[in-house]
Order: sequence, then C-alpha cells, then structure tokens
Amino acid sequence: MAAGRCGPLLTALVAAWVAAAAAAAEAGPEQAALPEERSRVRPMTASNWTLVMEGEWMLKFYAPWCPSCQQTDSEWETFAKNGDLLQISVGKVDVIQEPGLSGRFFVTTLPAFFHAKDGIFRRYRGPGIYEDLQNYILEKKWQSVEPLTGWKSPASLTMSGMAGLFSISGKIWHLHNYFTVTLGIPAWCSYVFFVLATLIFGLLMGLVLVVISECFYVPLPRHLSEHSEQNQESEEAHRAEQLQDAEEEKDDSNEEENKDSLVDDEEEKEDLGDEDEAEEEEEEDSLAPGVDEERNDTQDQGPLREAQEDLDAHETEEDVPEPPSSADTEVAEDTLRQRKSQHADKGP
Repeated sequence: MAAGRCGPLLTALVAAWVAAAAAAAEAGPEQAALPEERSRVRPMTASNWTLVMEGEWMLKFYAPWCPSCQQTDSEWETFAKNGDLLQISVGKVDVIQEPGLSGRFFVTTLPAFFHAKDGIFRRYRGPGIYEDLQNYILEKKWQSVEPLTGWKSPASLTMSGMAGLFSISGKIWHLHNYFTVTLGIPAWCSYVFFVLATLIFGLLMGLVLVVISECFYVPLPRHLSEHSEQNQESEEAHRAEQLQDAEEEKDDSNEEENKDSLVDDEEEKEDLGDEDEAEEEEEEDSLAPGVDEERNDTQDQGPLREAQEDLDAHETEEDVPEPPSSADTEVAEDTLRQRKSQHADKGP
C-alpha cells in the first residue's frame, strides 16, 4: 500500500522537474540573445589619454565617492549614446585611479568637464545635463570659451611635470592607505616612515650627484694647477690696480673740476668787480662836468668879490673927513695895483 501510494507521487515530482527543465531550456536562448548593454563612455588612463588630441572629445573627471558625480552618471551615459549622432567621443577619468591625469588637467573640483577639439582644450563649466551638453556641441558654444593655451595646456611640458607630481602623490596616498587600513599600522608611524624615506632619498640623490660630478670632473696636474693659481693671483692684482687707477683718475678729475669751478667763480667775481668799477667811472664821468662848472663859477666869483670888498673899503676910507697923507695914498695905490694885477693874473 505504501509503495503504491509513493509511486504516483514520485512520477508527479519527476514530471514537474522535467517541465521546469524544459521551460528553462526554452528561456535560455532568448536571454542569451539579449546581451547586456555596454557603456559607450570610454575610460581614459595615462596610457591612452593622447587619443583626445585628435578629433572632438568630451571628458568627465569624477571620483566614486563623489555624490555630484554620481548624479550626472546617467546623463553622461545618455550623452555618450548619442555621440555618433553628434560626431563626438565621450570619455571619463577616475581621479582616484589616475591622479596623473587629474594633475595634467589641473582638476581642483569634481565633477570637472573638458572639451577637446584637435588638441585644443577648453573647460566646460555648465551643468552635466544631456540637453545642455548636446546644445554645447550642436551650437558650438565652445568657440566662445577661452582655450587652455601655453603652459596651461595639458600637452605642455609644465603640465607633464604636474602630472608626474600628482602621480607620485597618488602612489604615496595608496601606500599610506595600505599601511593604515590593510596592515593596521597607526597613522603617526606611517608619517614617520615617509619622513625618514624622504631624508634617505635626499641623501642618496646628493651622493649620486657627487659621484657623477667626480666621474666627469678631470683634475688638473699639479704644475698646471699652480700655474692657474698664479694666473688668478696676477689677474686679481691687475684688477686691483685697475680699480685703484680708476679711483685715482676719478679723484683727479674731481679735483680738476673743483679747480675749474673755483677759477670760474673767481673770474665771475672779477668780471662783476670790473663791471662795478666801470659803472662807478661812468657815474663819476657823468658828474664831473657839473662839478667843474661849479668850481669855475666859484673861482670866477672869488676875485670879483675881493675886488668889490676892496672898493667898498676904499670908499669908506674916502668918506672919512681926515685928510689923507701923500705916503698913505701912495701905499694904497700900490696895494690896489698889486691886487688888480693879481686879479688879472687869476682871471684868464
């Protein structure tokens, strides 16, 4: 009885299993015919980034932990799907995995978008929305944006050096995370390790430079070195003599200039004195005629006054009632004659 009851149950289970297997076999080819949709966004690395130097590209710099970058992922995928219609290639750069590229483009904020056209790069500062990105390409709005030229260009030598620095810093950061996260070493121990490594690396580089200089430097023979030292000493003595001669010439020229200036000052003073004397002579010459006339007038009036006084005195004597004697009259006449003769001599 039990065996009879179990038989139909087993047959039912086997039938159900066979039906499920058949259904799975029918569904398998259909699922295989629909492959997973592949992303059209091309990852860019330090090895293939030179592809953007040809044609037209749009690049997005992102980080997996960045929320703003995650919000624009779907829009960026849609933009990449229509890349063939827009005749543009779309790429993305993970700054965590490729710190050198972030340094080459000098990325300081995330997400960051760049447009490249035949090796000329421009920064796109609009929103990461598909319609804005599409209009930016179709309307060629990138033509109004100032390109990154000169040392700012990602292909320049300056940015290549910046890329090297960023790549080294990225490797140091990964090594620090390995020490602290994977190995569980305290952070201060990691810092001490990097400080010691920096000092040791600097010493080794200095030693290498010294060895290279010693290898390429050929020492001179002893007699040549002594001769060169003597030549240097003679050159230094000659230079010192030249400097002394130059200083003496300067001093002599200054003394001559001072003497010339003193002589010029004395000549100017003499010229001024001569001019003053000439002016005084002119003034004296202009005043001399008037003085001479006054003197002549006084000289002419002097004898006349004396004669007038004598006549007045004679008249007063004549008015006296006393009878004059003959001797007195003769004396008076002689004196008058003498005075008249004197006046006559002075008059001409």
